[in-house]
Amino acid sequence: MKNISFIIILLVFTSCKSKSSATGNNQKEEVQKWSVKMADEVMKQSDSLIHYLNPKTIKWQYDIAFLGQAIDHLGDIDSKYSRYMEDYVNYFVQEDGSVKGYKIEEYNIDRINPAKNIITLYKRTGEEKYRKALYSFVEQMQNHPKTKSGGFWHKKVYPNQMWLDGIYMASPFLAQYAKEFNTPELFDEVCLQIELIYEKTLDEKTGLLYHAYDESREQRWSNKVTGCAPNFWSRSMGWYVMAIVDVLDYLPENHKDRDDLIALLQNSCEALLKVRDKDSGLWYQVLDQGNREGNYLEGSGSAMFCYAFAKGASKGYLDKGYKDMANSVFDSIIKNLISTDENGRIKMKDICGGCGLGGNPYRDGSFEYYISEKRVVNDPKGIAPFILAAIELNK
Repeated sequence: MKNISFIIILLVFTSCKSKSSATGNNQKEEVQKWSVKMADEVMKQSDSLIHYLNPKTIKWQYDIAFLGQAIDHLGDIDSKYSRYMEDYVNYFVQEDGSVKGYKIEEYNIDRINPAKNIITLYKRTGEEKYRKALYSFVEQMQNHPKTKSGGFWHKKVYPNQMWLDGIYMASPFLAQYAKEFNTPELFDEVCLQIELIYEKTLDEKTGLLYHAYDESREQRWSNKVTGCAPNFWSRSMGWYVMAIVDVLDYLPENHKDRDDLIALLQNSCEALLKVRDKDSGLWYQVLDQGNREGNYLEGSGSAMFCYAFAKGASKGYLDKGYKDMANSVFDSIIKNLISTDENGRIKMKDICGGCGLGGNPYRDGSFEYYISEKRVVNDPKGIAPFILAAIELNK
């Protein structure tokens, strides 16, 4: 009997040890994923998102909030990732619902994107301050100036101009708000913006979209016939295709424009494949001019396309083959753009810090302009879509 009891105890102990070991291995495997590794790198670099890369400049900023949104997706692994985003939002959103530093009268479409995180926190907590804060952003877009054809101006200081960037800044927020707060009329507005800018910026020959459109044709950068900017900027098309795959999360299945949006996504992705670099599998800063001196494989656009391909294929908007391409793009980003230094810090290089049009000093949209803008290591506009792509691909 003693021998039998000993054997039973030994079997139970061995079983428990195996389960414990398996759990440990699973946790280790989770930590090994690129989504988690990159999020951890961001949090090592800055213990607060409000100081990320810019310790002296604190703004209600579209790209910082975008990074917080991406990292928050990992909250089911560890709540610290969600807290990282929450702390950023709570720094700005006051108890009365006002948002520190936000001025509705500027009619800056970039300021809308961070409000998606406010929706997340309202759903998560039910706190009234978040609901009040959301009203300001909806009010801005209800009164936001438009071109004669109905497109949102990018900013009040850029009159009559529609930029591809702005589609991502406002459309996913408005679509999510429409679904969560039962305001279906906003769905029609969202679809109009996505379809209109495609019509205005499309190059029929390549299928690519120019960075922006000036209805007035007054800007030096605008084509006097078409109103379009002179070049195809990688990240601007990245914003556009990401906007569509995210909007479709909320757009009703029976909405009259749903199939049209999917078709625009398919058309845009097909055009992108034609200018994908054959050697690296990535995309150049100026999409169609990879053979020109000074052009470079750009991180944010490549990561955004990777995310859009992966999500589009998973949701059935794109052919299943796009999932394989997304995996290939992701691996190419790791190979060509990501390194680990002697201290074990992860670095993603060749992310364009920012490109715009007009302003002072004047940005003319030339090839030389796009390749001359500063490249930033671990810029949020590259890191955020990289994390989202990694999550979508389970990498």
